[in-house]
Amino acid sequence: MPEEGNTIVDHGVFLAFDFGKKRIGVAVGNSVSRTARPLITLHGEQKMQRFAAIGDLVREWEPNALVVGLPCHEDGITHELTHLCRRFAQRLKGRFALPVFLVDERYTSATASLHLAAMGIRGIRQKPLLDQVAAQQILQAYFDEPVIKQPA
Repeated sequence: MPEEGNTIVDHGVFLAFDFGKKRIGVAVGNSVSRTARPLITLHGEQKMQRFAAIGDLVREWEPNALVVGLPCHEDGITHELTHLCRRFAQRLKGRFALPVFLVDERYTSATASLHLAAMGIRGIRQKPLLDQVAAQQILQAYFDEPVIKQPA
């Protein structure tokens, strides 16, 4: 449910992020086709580099909203990365003045791996693509499942 002052954005271009400590997968999609596609994987642990690269993507794609995958254990209990993702989402919101939504990302990496395997990409060859395909899964979930949207 949206918090007071936030609304669900259901039109335009969206960027989605599969946040990790070492890599961030990014996907792009739009509400007209209601489809997402992998875009890029950002590497590096330095916050300034990551946000500079994200800023470039925001300027290039001019999204109406950002979507961040929110990890948790299978039973829904939060862990360290859950809190880091929430912080990342808040920083995105503050830096880019765009609505940011959190989407449950359980099983997106496994689904992304299966998707890549079906395309003939297996094992270590998946690593450069896995995070951006997981971001695609996150954004597709945003388009497909309106009940899982929650503002950051």
